[in-house]
Amino acid sequence: MPKIVAIVSQKGGSGKTTLALHLATCAAYAKQDTCVIDTDPQATAAAWGDWRGDFLPAVVTSPPARLARTIENAGKQGIGLVVIDTPPHAEAAMREAIKVADLVLIPTRPRAFDLHALEGIADLVNFTGTPAHVVLNGVPANATRMVEDAKAAAKELGLETCPVTFGDRADFHRSSARGEVASEIDDNGKAAGEVKAMWKWVKKALA
Repeated sequence: MPKIVAIVSQKGGSGKTTLALHLATCAAYAKQDTCVIDTDPQATAAAWGDWRGDFLPAVVTSPPARLARTIENAGKQGIGLVVIDTPPHAEAAMREAIKVADLVLIPTRPRAFDLHALEGIADLVNFTGTPAHVVLNGVPANATRMVEDAKAAAKELGLETCPVTFGDRADFHRSSARGEVASEIDDNGKAAGEVKAMWKWVKKALA
């Protein structure tokens, strides 16, 4: 069976799809056979895959009810890493993804309303016992106090915070609209560096 990373958030605009696609592409560049499973009816990740064409990683769609079967099929095809992109406001889809995951990543912007949305997910991951980490995303420059407050808010809910954060980077926005990732726009840019650091951390967390 492949290793499975589930990207979940109850809030739209948290950066789930960006995180899923960048993480999976970084893994693919590292010669890891990887696919993204898009369980969101809006199919944003799948659209990105269409724009991207034949370049890796593969992106497939799956309704939550068929998630386990889709992962099984990916494993039969030699896929070693599956990244699941889930829809917002869909507890059943999140529950299915969390249930099968080896690691759950919960992207959130470090603002009060966004952090409040972590409560429901905290209950789900604490119930399943799946290792889970909040990923602070869209972090403004020099926002040290904001980051510390966000980490404290997550800790109160029993959630760990990933040591790697994503800044509010233009390369993330520009690349997604073109079926690319940040490193393909500027491999030496800050966005690309954050993704490489995230993949390094995830690889270690899955070991």
